[in-house]
Amino acid sequence: MRKILVTGFESFSPSTLNPSGEIIKALQAPDLVTENLPVVFGKATQRVVELIELHEPYAVLCLGQAAGRYEVTPERVALNFKDAPIADNEGNVPRAQRIIEGAPDGYFSTLPIELMVEEMKKQGIPASISLSAGTFVCNDLFYAIQHFLKESEVRSGFMHVPLMDEQRHEFPNAPTMPLKQLIASVEAVLNVLRI
Repeated sequence: MRKILVTGFESFSPSTLNPSGEIIKALQAPDLVTENLPVVFGKATQRVVELIELHEPYAVLCLGQAAGRYEVTPERVALNFKDAPIADNEGNVPRAQRIIEGAPDGYFSTLPIELMVEEMKKQGIPASISLSAGTFVCNDLFYAIQHFLKESEVRSGFMHVPLMDEQRHEFPNAPTMPLKQLIASVEAVLNVLRI
């Protein structure tokens, strides 16, 4: 059976939850390999590479939290740049560094992001394409995995999700979305990837 690898992240300061991690816990299908990753520069990438080599998926979808966003947003481009606004979960704070020396400045997603957004919108889920995955661990993972798979036929990319309703007390002024809708957004994307 062909496999799709889907990853989320554990929580990180200042939140005690991470919607991407909660989505991963809810996904259950025989063709899925799922795992929550550490919010640590380099370690998240290392684990995804291990999972790719172990399971040989035909598609990789990495998920992350984006506080402040109103929509589910597949990312178009990963930048070879890390500049942490806060410490990761092991205290690392890289500033203005390249992720991989000598590698290209950016890589595009190889997922069908236009179709993904179209399918989510058909199901009434607010969605749009984003041009920035930030400069924290999400972009670090996105860029490094695109680099790792650059000569591969494996389709791969990153998608940010908004905060979930259960985080309103920690982010009182930020937009949120029901977890059920966030799960539905990923299931819609997976249906596109299965075609």
